[in-house]
Amino acid sequence: MKNKAFTHFYQTALRGLFGLLPTVIIVVVILWLYDKIDALVGWMFEWVGFIPQNHKFLWFMLALLLFALLLYVMGHLMKTRFIGFFESLLKRIPGYSTVKDIINIFNSSKEGENQVLVVAIRGFAKEGYNIGLMYSQKESIIKGHYTVTLSMSPIPNGGFMFEVPKENIFVLENATFDNNLQYLLSMGVKSFAEILYVDPQPLEDLPTLDQWLQSHHLPQEK
Repeated sequence: MKNKAFTHFYQTALRGLFGLLPTVIIVVVILWLYDKIDALVGWMFEWVGFIPQNHKFLWFMLALLLFALLLYVMGHLMKTRFIGFFESLLKRIPGYSTVKDIINIFNSSKEGENQVLVVAIRGFAKEGYNIGLMYSQKESIIKGHYTVTLSMSPIPNGGFMFEVPKENIFVLENATFDNNLQYLLSMGVKSFAEILYVDPQPLEDLPTLDQWLQSHHLPQEK
């Protein structure tokens, strides 16, 4: 019972961490930017002969205005080629693209060819299926094959990549990246049916990868 309670606490706390992480990062960045602008406004006040401490309200309003203006300018630049040029410079930093892709993995609500799919894969054992992930729905270099990943349990930051024929891939439509993480951390103690709060389904009820691609109007091999 103690082990079950600890596992439940650990899984819930980890889910909370992943849920809070994007918000915490945004808050930290906003506070850092505002702190820099606040220091700049204080310097501007001193430069024109004002004592910042005697004009705190004006100081705060000016810092807030400059901060809002900075966000507006950055939002406008996001729609121009400038952000693409800036990102092309960052891509020259070793590991930048890899880190960016890894961060994007945790956004399980992505759409299109970058959506994270939880799939049942046939062929890794003499009989039966394995649960894995598809981080992209782009066809592999091998015609008719797609890249799937089998993660380790209970430490999901390792695993193996395979190129699998599309007829051996079945999509668990209601499952998300987070659900798969819970499954790995439980080491199979909790089945996917328990995690998704559904009854076990016959294999023929699961859409094949072909059917999923067609229903989402994504390109397939010619």
